[in-house]
Amino acid sequence: MTTSPLIRPISDLANGYGSLNAFAAVKGPGGARAFIEFLREVFDGSETSQAHAVDTDDLLIHAEVRIGDSCLMVVDSKPDWAFTPALLQVNVTDCDEVLRRASARGARIITETTPFYGNTSLARFVDPWSNVWWLFGPAIEGAPEPSWDPEEATEESEIHATICAAMRELTPPAG
Repeated sequence: MTTSPLIRPISDLANGYGSLNAFAAVKGPGGARAFIEFLREVFDGSETSQAHAVDTDDLLIHAEVRIGDSCLMVVDSKPDWAFTPALLQVNVTDCDEVLRRASARGARIITETTPFYGNTSLARFVDPWSNVWWLFGPAIEGAPEPSWDPEEATEESEIHATICAAMRELTPPAG
């Protein structure tokens, strides 16, 4: 592991904050409040009620949801803010179950659970707010680990093609 004198190797911030914490500015159906409910239902996320802050325009200006040992900070995107999707990676115990939960709540699956490098599996989806999620899970029993040599490749892999297509097609959510 490479260390930097600028980054604390272990965060001394309280309550499980890491050296780097993600922030999602949510625009779309039901806003940040609906997004937080999605996180609860899909990832068993837990909102930190003490961090919940509403701005004078009744939009959520700050919230925090714990997913495993991580904190995802959430805010309602203001009407004049540019659409900015979050790109999020979650380590899970069952990619298929998370995809099932996400799909049942309006997410679009872009990569079905597939063998991935490093003896893992990978799946991806776009949530109803146009955020892109990478799921990393255990290896698929009996599946060979993929191999790819960029020097010999004549076309992009299916794993690469699905994310490239999803990113090209990504648009701001309606609502």
